[in-house]
Amino acid sequence: MPDDPTPPYPEQQQPMPGRTDAMNPRPDHGEDSYKGSGRLQGKRAIITGGDSGIGRAVAIAYAREGADILIAYLNEDDDARETQRLVEEAGRKAVLVPGDISNPDHCRSIVDKAVAELGGLDILVNNAAHQASFEDIDDISDEEWQLTFATNIHAMFYLAKAAVPHLGKAGVIINTTSINADQPSEHLLAYATTKGAIQNFTMGLAQMLADKGIRVNCVAPGPVWTPLIPSTMPPEAVKNFGKNTPIGRAAQPRELAPPYVMLATDEASYITGATVPVTGGRPFI
Repeated sequence: MPDDPTPPYPEQQQPMPGRTDAMNPRPDHGEDSYKGSGRLQGKRAIITGGDSGIGRAVAIAYAREGADILIAYLNEDDDARETQRLVEEAGRKAVLVPGDISNPDHCRSIVDKAVAELGGLDILVNNAAHQASFEDIDDISDEEWQLTFATNIHAMFYLAKAAVPHLGKAGVIINTTSINADQPSEHLLAYATTKGAIQNFTMGLAQMLADKGIRVNCVAPGPVWTPLIPSTMPPEAVKNFGKNTPIGRAAQPRELAPPYVMLATDEASYITGATVPVTGGRPFI
C-alpha cells in the first residue's frame, strides 16, 4: 500500500480544467500498482473524462483487465496522450476523442466512433464533469448554471441514449455521482445539484433498461485528488482537501478504480440501480 499524502497540501492553483503534471503531489492512478486478471477481456468501453483523475485510473484498470477503450475528453491533449500510452502499454487499443460533451451531436459522435474503431460497445462510463466554486448565488451566472447541467447530466442522457442500441445483453453503464449528492457543498451549488440528479437518473434508467439486460449503476466518490481540485477550488480548500474525512485525506484516483471494474464485470450481474460510495468514511445514505 503506497504511503498516500495527507493534508496540508502545498499551495497551488491552476487554470481550468487543470493538468496532472502541474499537481503537487502528483496523483497516483495505479500506474505502478494495478494488476489485472482478465476480468474484462475483450470488452469495449467508452470513458468520458478519461484523460486524467478518476477517468485515467479507470482506463488503466480496464486496459489491464483486457478492455479496449475510447477516451473522451475536453481539450487536455497532453493528459489524454499519457492515458493513451498507459492503455497501449497494457496491450490494448486506445482511441482519443477530444470535444465538448455538452454538445448532443458530439455525444452521439463519441458512440459512433467507439463502435467503428473498437468494433462494438460493452461499457459506457459517464465520468466527465464540470465544477466551479462560488460564495453566493449572485455569483453564479446563467451560463455557468447551464454549462454545469449540460456537461454533468444532459450529456449522460445523450450518451446513454446513443449507446443503448449497441450495448445489448450484459451491457453496462456506470455514472459518476458524488458525496455531494447526499451532502451538498454550499460552495458547489450547481455541481452538487447535478450530482443528485445523476443518482436519480441512474436509478430510473436502471429500471428502464433492465428488460434489455443492461445494468446501470453509479459510483459516489468523496474527495479525490485530481486536476479539478486546484483548478476549481480556493487555496485554503485545496490545502486542506480531504481533511474532513475519517481517513483524514483525499483519495488517490487509483482507489476509485476497483468499484468501476467490479460493476463492469459479470460478477456484478445482479447489481443495477445501485450507488457505491467511496468516501473515506464520510456517511452516505
